[in-house]
Amino acid sequence: MSDIIQLLPDHVANQIAAGEVVQRPASVVKELLENAIDAGAQNIHLILKDAGKTLIQVIDDGSGMSETDARLCFERHATSKIRQAEDLFNLSTKGFRGEAMASIAAISQIEMKTKLASEELGTCIQIEGSKITHQEVSPTPVGTNTAVKNLFFNIPARRNFLKSDAVETRHIIDEFQRVALVHENVHFILNHNHSEVFNLPSGNLKQRIVNIFGHKTNERLIPINEETDVLSLDGFIIKPEFSKKKRGEQFFFVNDRFIKSPYLHHAINAAFDGLIERGCHPGYFLYLRVPTNTIDINIHPTKTEVKFDNEKVLYEIIRAAVKHSLGQFNVVPSLDFTRDKNLETPYNYKDKPISEPKIEVDPNFNPFKTETNFNPFETDQPKTTRSTSSPSNSFTSGFSQTKKKSDWEVLYNGIESIANTEVDKEKLTPQLFETKETKLIKDTFQIQNKYILCNLNTGTFLVHQHLAHQRVLYENFLENITVKEASSQQLLFPISINYSQQEIHVLKNIKMELESTGFMFDEITKDNVIVTGIPTTISESQISMVFEQLIEDFQEDIQENSFSQLDMIAKSLAKTLAIKTGTKLSEPEQEVLINDLFACKEANISPFRKKVYTSITNKKLDVIFNLD
Repeated sequence: MSDIIQLLPDHVANQIAAGEVVQRPASVVKELLENAIDAGAQNIHLILKDAGKTLIQVIDDGSGMSETDARLCFERHATSKIRQAEDLFNLSTKGFRGEAMASIAAISQIEMKTKLASEELGTCIQIEGSKITHQEVSPTPVGTNTAVKNLFFNIPARRNFLKSDAVETRHIIDEFQRVALVHENVHFILNHNHSEVFNLPSGNLKQRIVNIFGHKTNERLIPINEETDVLSLDGFIIKPEFSKKKRGEQFFFVNDRFIKSPYLHHAINAAFDGLIERGCHPGYFLYLRVPTNTIDINIHPTKTEVKFDNEKVLYEIIRAAVKHSLGQFNVVPSLDFTRDKNLETPYNYKDKPISEPKIEVDPNFNPFKTETNFNPFETDQPKTTRSTSSPSNSFTSGFSQTKKKSDWEVLYNGIESIANTEVDKEKLTPQLFETKETKLIKDTFQIQNKYILCNLNTGTFLVHQHLAHQRVLYENFLENITVKEASSQQLLFPISINYSQQEIHVLKNIKMELESTGFMFDEITKDNVIVTGIPTTISESQISMVFEQLIEDFQEDIQENSFSQLDMIAKSLAKTLAIKTGTKLSEPEQEVLINDLFACKEANISPFRKKVYTSITNKKLDVIFNLD
């Protein structure tokens, strides 16, 4: 038998390695930004075209490279960060593996210009698919200018797996923010398709957070600081009342490197226990500094997962530090059982001068003088004095007493009629669904506040109430958007909502579609949205929740499965406004939901292609009990 094992050509090996290092355009952005940071750059400019599919360009004013280093940096396992294996456990830089630039060069067309401060001229190198096609001496500023063009041009199958521009842009911005948040002393600029997305001047950490996530973030931050022999912890946590349903503003950094640690994230959740609503997630920007020999960062190609020698100790320190910070800034509610509230000075009277109370005396007041025929509704009545000298006067006195009683009864006129009126309880009880006279079913039963069991002429059905309501709302929204004119209700007072620049960018892209659904906007600024009108099917309290879900869905892959942005908006609104699992429904509400469901065009599946109901035939029941 002939030998079957052979060495792969270099270009094939590089393409295989690129599959681990370069998963999408965001991977290239991360590597280039980290190289610029390692080179000591103080100004970094990131330029994108078509979400990085056409162009990713990073311009920095770092140390630059010599002609030999510029050529050698595209070779595999070429690095300036380590010399021996022991160096892997004492790393203080971003990149060190020496595979990033070689992997990027294997699947793209690269042009790099670089120059040392000590040289008069720099070097320009052009590479296509790992092959150097051109190299020359070039006049260029100090630093490095790297342009990665046509990513995956030689692997079309891999390029087809890339998501839409909106999704890929979101991943790039995530990587950009992770680098910018940990290097607040560096000036970052991000341009996408000739428009500026971020311009982050150098400053302190709090200024960098506010510049990225909006100026209203400033009032939501709580500082945290803890110094121990094991760990140095700095950063900010977001006040509990501003927690969100989605995982967004959660950043862990260890030795200036972004990491993902579910274990340490659990420590934050434990500290916020009882302060945030169920299903919400706390926000934080935490910067950990530990000895480099106590962590291993070489366990994952993207270097976002690390191993700690003393993870349990770090857990307890972080949890205690967050709790201490919450208590220090009076975020945690507390009770003082030694304080008497009756002895406290009201806030409104705290600074008022003390004045001596005045007593007024009525000299004409006579407690023995009696009056008759008193009417509380008539102030000018003749006063008569009682007399007990004759029987006639006693009759008159008795009449006067009766008259006095009847006068007071005037105050309660109509009370008996109100008390005897039967209150229509159904009108006072809010209902999730409007009841209809025509019904396809009569008998329904709710199971675990999640499923509805119902009998129809064709058999028995078990319906998932949340998915069923999604289908009903989705078709209603689509009909209102496409067939009918969207009805809108004007807000008495416009509502202003604060968002980050990335979220504002998403809302601007779908502003026209939102207006066609019934939303009305006064203006959309850099970090603020002013809403003046909303669809009639949405309440004011749901506006923020609807927008958050819309932004999240637009950034994720939901639009990939939608026919248009209007379809995506209808799906997102249906998902947000549908009744949640665990909601108890009355029998009329159950019946209306089932009737509306089976009136839909596609009642069997939800807008997200999930099964809404299942039929339970007599034959299936017989099989369960072995009666067939």
